[in-house]
Amino acid sequence: MLRIEIGCEMTYDVRQQTVILFQIAAASTRHQQVLSQRLDFSPLLNVETFRPGADGNYLHRVVVNPCFLRVQYSASMAMTPEVESVTEVGETMMSQIPPDVLTYLNPSRYCESDLLARFAFEEFGNLYRGYSRVQAICDWVFDHLDYAPGSTIGTTTAADVLLQRTGVCRDYAHLAITLCRGVGIPARYVAGYAVDLQPPDFHGFMEAFLAGRWYLFDPTRLSRIRGLVRIGVGRDAADVSFATLNGDALLIDKAVWAYVPGGGPCDGTDQSGGNAISTA
Repeated sequence: MLRIEIGCEMTYDVRQQTVILFQIAAASTRHQQVLSQRLDFSPLLNVETFRPGADGNYLHRVVVNPCFLRVQYSASMAMTPEVESVTEVGETMMSQIPPDVLTYLNPSRYCESDLLARFAFEEFGNLYRGYSRVQAICDWVFDHLDYAPGSTIGTTTAADVLLQRTGVCRDYAHLAITLCRGVGIPARYVAGYAVDLQPPDFHGFMEAFLAGRWYLFDPTRLSRIRGLVRIGVGRDAADVSFATLNGDALLIDKAVWAYVPGGGPCDGTDQSGGNAISTA
């Protein structure tokens, strides 16, 4: 078991009554257990907690009148991932993909797999089918994009990123997801925390459905896979925004952290190592 401490603190200047949906609380799965957590709002607010949809992401909804709003979340996580040799993880036959996974083969708002399917097949269609093909896609994305904060905006899609060859974590994930879907591999976006991420922030990465299980990948290589803690999953980043606002509120300060207590390492291989890791 690996223990990871995570959290965030955000301050908003709320100028008129605003409804905010927060997705900042860690998910609980068979391999990611929340040992303890705390969510505080200042000033005190009525908080509605729910888990909409099949993916079970935690959302918190608040109605905020004009004020300076401070949001604080912290949690202690126990990570017990499934670990397999990459050579033993193949692709799932289309006829055996579960119905609830099929949606992750389709194009979505930021992942236009229909537009990029020909490119995906030309680049990756003839590669050996399995974990190594997804890793090859992630390696290609890493090798062909420049990580440049501020280079993309909220409407930038995977096709845009392929053309301009720059982006941030969500763009790397979107392009890798799109190319996976383009060759028939279900893939989904994961929003979360990452141990010792520089600069500290929420992180976007991905999962591919292989051999009947969701496996983690991070095309940016900014964090070890074992240091990733999920908040939620979706078709792309639109499904797992850390805050969705309806009103007039400005984020004026944000701090995000994830670390192993005592400064210990996230044991395990890097992105191109010999282990396939699942925490779904």
